[in-house]
Amino acid sequence: MIHVVALITAHPGKRAAVLEAFRENMPVVHAEPGCIGYQPVTDTPDIGPFQAQIGEDSFVVLETWESKEALMAHAAAPHMAAYGRRVKDMLASRAIHVLSPA
Repeated sequence: MIHVVALITAHPGKRAAVLEAFRENMPVVHAEPGCIGYQPVTDTPDIGPFQAQIGEDSFVVLETWESKEALMAHAAAPHMAAYGRRVKDMLASRAIHVLSPA
């Protein structure tokens, strides 16, 4: 099993548009062989001072894949390339962490 934690930061004021494009792509990703989970998440408000906020322009994508091969097929999928082209000019940065169970 492979886990991915991706921190996506949009240019100021663009997070909603990036999330809209992301959500439109989600059904196709969920249908990919080997996709166990693929979910965008944002800060939960009013948790307290111990929370490290990701901020109003950012969101995290939590992904779980059956295998490295499934993840690599996902990364090379035409719908992911189309999504990348659609949001490219709205993104300030992205950091993708690919993790295995410890």
